Amino acid sequence: MEMTAGNVQQADLNGALPVTEDGVPIKMRANQVTVHYGEKQALFGVDLNVRKSNVTALIGPSGCGKSTFLRCLNRMNDTIDICRVGGEIVLDNEDIYDPKIDVVELRARVGMVFQKPNPFPKSIFENVAYGPRIHGLAQSKSDLEEIVATSLQKAGLFEEVKDRLDEPGTGLSGGQQQRLCIARAIAVSPEVILMDEPCSALDPIATAKVEELIDELRENYTIVIVTHSMQQAARVSQRTAFFHLGYLVEEGKTNDIFTNPKDQRTQDYITGRFG
Repeated sequence: MEMTAGNVQQADLNGALPVTEDGVPIKMRANQVTVHYGEKQALFGVDLNVRKSNVTALIGPSGCGKSTFLRCLNRMNDTIDICRVGGEIVLDNEDIYDPKIDVVELRARVGMVFQKPNPFPKSIFENVAYGPRIHGLAQSKSDLEEIVATSLQKAGLFEEVKDRLDEPGTGLSGGQQQRLCIARAIAVSPEVILMDEPCSALDPIATAKVEELIDELRENYTIVIVTHSMQQAARVSQRTAFFHLGYLVEEGKTNDIFTNPKDQRTQDYITGRFG
């Protein structure tokens, strides 16, 4: 993937992030992103700016390409043999598909929380300590303990588990497991957190806790969330992007997308005519 001349001009030569027309720094940007699974094309020329310290929600009917696009942002699609990604995705002015990029390091910077909570079959402590340990982020045992405690606090879970850190993470409730997975993602100090329908397996009370957490995390992280729930997108995001049949139909302020969409397809989807 090559950096085009236009994109180089957009990026400040001093390394500062390019900004949107209303002055918000662009943390990640996608330029003409395409995805093929073998012969089948799943994404067509997606252009999207992901704003720093915002929650961007990706919405659209099943099979529209929103999760495929999300997985492009930390190269999770690399794990699928028949998948080909074209175009350009830039994180902090750096093309993440450049052959020189260390994918392990990229996935520490761009963390991911999946649809179904997937704690490791280890203790609560070890679930959170795993990433900092393999990335060499802790110099001592006390450093590691501090990272684990801080990550659990940021994930709103510390008070509930502080007396049983040695117990298996798989013994927690579904909502707690998902917050443990968020703590695990936070523990390696990511800059961006991707969430692929993080509440779809949770009950309403656990969902409310995770949504509250997303709002708090936005102060320190840039978040991109795929959700099948338009109500959730309206509650947690500042920007919403609507995908349909592999195309990004429109993107804008969440309130504008839900109250005054520019495209008839968006209007039809949010009013329940299809989806």
